[in-house]
Amino acid sequence: MKTKSTDDLFYHGTKANLKPGDTIEPGFNSNYGKQKKASFVYLTATLDAAIWGAELALGEGRGRIYTVEPTGPIEDDPNLTDKKFPGNPTKSYRTRDPLVVTGEVSDWHGHPTEQLQAMKDHLEKLREMGIEAIED
Repeated sequence: MKTKSTDDLFYHGTKANLKPGDTIEPGFNSNYGKQKKASFVYLTATLDAAIWGAELALGEGRGRIYTVEPTGPIEDDPNLTDKKFPGNPTKSYRTRDPLVVTGEVSDWHGHPTEQLQAMKDHLEKLREMGIEAIED
């Protein structure tokens, strides 16, 4: 488990319309894999990883990126760090505790259309193969 230091800034990408003070909590359907109820909520210390979250989130409306404050311990996200990016260069984490929204990042730019489509195609192939993208 990682404890948050006072200089850490964390992000969460989604399509949910939230405001400062709102919480993001486990127990809602995941945006990935079989979309089962999530046991964790995810956060990152890199804007790029949050952009992916906002772009790939299910639902209507535009992608949004929020700054968030974890209310409990966080751990490396095994869906990325153990399988794709050893050492956690994406600075991706998860927690079973709520995240408190502290603000919204409004000045961000998404990935190029081709790169986004390639990622969506890859996730669809994994789904078709029955590979669960989220390890709870």
